[in-house]
Amino acid sequence: MRAIEFQEYGAPEVLKIVQAEPPEPGPGQVTIDAAYVGVNFADLKARAEGYRVESLPFRPGLEVSGRIRAVGQGVEGLRPGQEVAALVNGGAYAEVVIAETATVFPLPAGLDLRTAATLPTVVPTAHALLHEVGRLRAGETVLVHGAAGGIGTAAGQLARAAGAGAVYGVVSSTSKADHALEHGYDEVFTTDTFADDVRRATGGRGVDLVLDPVGGDTLRRGLDALAVFGRLVSFGNASGEAPWQVGQPELYAQGRAVGGFSILALAQTAPEALRALAQRAFGTVADGTVSLPVTAEFPLEEAAEAHRLMGGRRSTGKLLLRVAD
Repeated sequence: MRAIEFQEYGAPEVLKIVQAEPPEPGPGQVTIDAAYVGVNFADLKARAEGYRVESLPFRPGLEVSGRIRAVGQGVEGLRPGQEVAALVNGGAYAEVVIAETATVFPLPAGLDLRTAATLPTVVPTAHALLHEVGRLRAGETVLVHGAAGGIGTAAGQLARAAGAGAVYGVVSSTSKADHALEHGYDEVFTTDTFADDVRRATGGRGVDLVLDPVGGDTLRRGLDALAVFGRLVSFGNASGEAPWQVGQPELYAQGRAVGGFSILALAQTAPEALRALAQRAFGTVADGTVSLPVTAEFPLEEAAEAHRLMGGRRSTGKLLLRVAD
């Protein structure tokens, strides 16, 4: 089978196509003949700086859609030929992908394989940020960083469907604003000025909920943009700055709260909670509440081009690798 690996850290050029033996499923596992693979920022961080890489060579990729090829010992409820989407701990950039059954999700009726590849990380994450962790209530205001990306695109629509009073987005450049405005956002700000823009838009009150994948100074400014009793949910550190710390001085005075979320960590520690979350989240796509546009698609062997596009901060929506028709 064909697969994409890197043997050293660096620019997209380190991604190489290789020939490998297809994996065989062990107990509690399945193998999937991949149709499409999602491209995520975590893949770029793995390639560039070794994020979550235990050893080299390494095969990136966290989400895949396709048909089950084989099932391992003790697997129930899944069968060869069944169309599924899966969240994996790595290795999805390949024609055959191995997955633990706890993170393999049969597709709801009417959901095609191309759309399914956009879902395993993005929509459950957006759902959890707003509801399970952020506990958004109707009428509250929300600020989402990365509003034009995959998670941001889903979060804007989910917040709107939940009855948010106003949904504000933050993008890295004004060229991405139109995409966000088409997917649930009332106003869109740029990274440099968002804190001042929030105060202006809310009459000085601030927002009830901030979703932050950036970390560092952006997170600290996000705390300042919160209303009294506001909540901030951190779900990444794209800035690469030192891990943030927050304590009594920042939180006590106005009753603010900080939470965190990682879908990969949830998959490791509470797979049944992840399955329930994914079922709720996938349902929002099946019923039309969320539409996640694929804005760029590359054949598997052009994975480096997908990384260049995402790494250049020019992409919106979701990027896919096409493995098979």
